[in-house]
Amino acid sequence: MPIDTTMTTPVDTTSTKNATGLYTGSAGISNAKKSLDSETFLTLLVAQLKYQDPSSPMDTNEMMAQTTQLASMEQLTSLNTTMGESFALQMRDTASSLIGKQVSYIGEGGATVEGIATSVSYKYSVPLVTVGGKEITLDAVASVRPAGAPGDVAPVDPDADPA
Repeated sequence: MPIDTTMTTPVDTTSTKNATGLYTGSAGISNAKKSLDSETFLTLLVAQLKYQDPSSPMDTNEMMAQTTQLASMEQLTSLNTTMGESFALQMRDTASSLIGKQVSYIGEGGATVEGIATSVSYKYSVPLVTVGGKEITLDAVASVRPAGAPGDVAPVDPDADPA
């Protein structure tokens, strides 16, 4: 069966009302995918097989290589997600272990602020540690010591006037 190269079938390129496909949502509004997933890959593979030149069919080795690459990509994506979740759990565990310990951080004026960690909040992606009534991010903690350890100094109020 010959391929129609004259394009005699009219195509409506202005309406997205009934459009369905890779970059459209149910209402025809662009909803671009951020990455190539297995569904998209299979759609492209079927289209490639459907429109291939019968006198020069797709090499099966090439098709297997593409399928293997897709499987590898899916496994790497899954591993990346798992590692992200593991890191988030480690941050939560670390933050909770600070409660009752003497911690220090660099305050707004550049001075080192010390105090006892009294609570932890998980309302953001990075846990917040409460030190002296002020919430600081876990990654802002500069040092940690057991409370009452030698070298402890009186807690510094970051809002106090240095005069």
